[in-house]
Amino acid sequence: MFDNPNTRFELITKTIVETKKIHWNLTPPLLYEEVIKRGEAMLAENGPLVIYTGKCTGRSPNDKFFVQEISSQEHVWWGKVNKPFEPDKFEKLKARILEYFSRKELFVQDCYGGADPAYRFPARIVTDTAWESLFAYNMFLHAEHISQNEFVPEFTVLVASGFEAEPEIDGTRSDVVIAIHLGQKLALIAGTRYAGEVKKSVFTVLNYLFPLKNILPMHCAANIGADGQTALFFGLSGTGKTTLSADPSRRLIGDDEHGWR
Repeated sequence: MFDNPNTRFELITKTIVETKKIHWNLTPPLLYEEVIKRGEAMLAENGPLVIYTGKCTGRSPNDKFFVQEISSQEHVWWGKVNKPFEPDKFEKLKARILEYFSRKELFVQDCYGGADPAYRFPARIVTDTAWESLFAYNMFLHAEHISQNEFVPEFTVLVASGFEAEPEIDGTRSDVVIAIHLGQKLALIAGTRYAGEVKKSVFTVLNYLFPLKNILPMHCAANIGADGQTALFFGLSGTGKTTLSADPSRRLIGDDEHGWR
């Protein structure tokens, strides 16, 4: 597990709190109001929000990096998928994003990655848009009956969708970047409005933590029948896991990520 997170986020918390305005753990009705008021999306018939994500209509795997640092480097399978990122570049990028955040209204969701209380970890999702905060509320289990001062995140995701990285300054491949520092328990997401990066960043942390706890991480959907038998649906993204698991005669466990202990 990660080390004590309290001192790690002192600068981040200070920067967030000192912004002009911050919205803590808004519920969906309030987030809907903010989304419409800010012109972030259109409200379609029967209530769903329609969001234009711009150039990024899916994840950007070629723009995802992991900081090569001492506490995690022996547990990461480095290669084409898990590409290394230099610690000093991460620090400079983090400083630029925090400076960007200091000029923005921010939305924070305190939630949990994972459903089992014995294995889940508290995560804080900070976004510069209301609709991505709503996405986080819907995607993860939110922390109830606990104030933001009492909630101590084991991982924080900073989502700066309006910030574009500069490759010559930030050492990125393009103006999009997803940079994860497992030692600092921090993910930076910038230059993309595709909210799936938020989900996958938290799941990436689960994939890192689970094997260290003798748990098998699985990219699959799962449901359970009346007879108590569970079915797992494996497949690449977009091949039908969610669709097949949404069986009206079976109870849905989840449609994306599971751990088998």
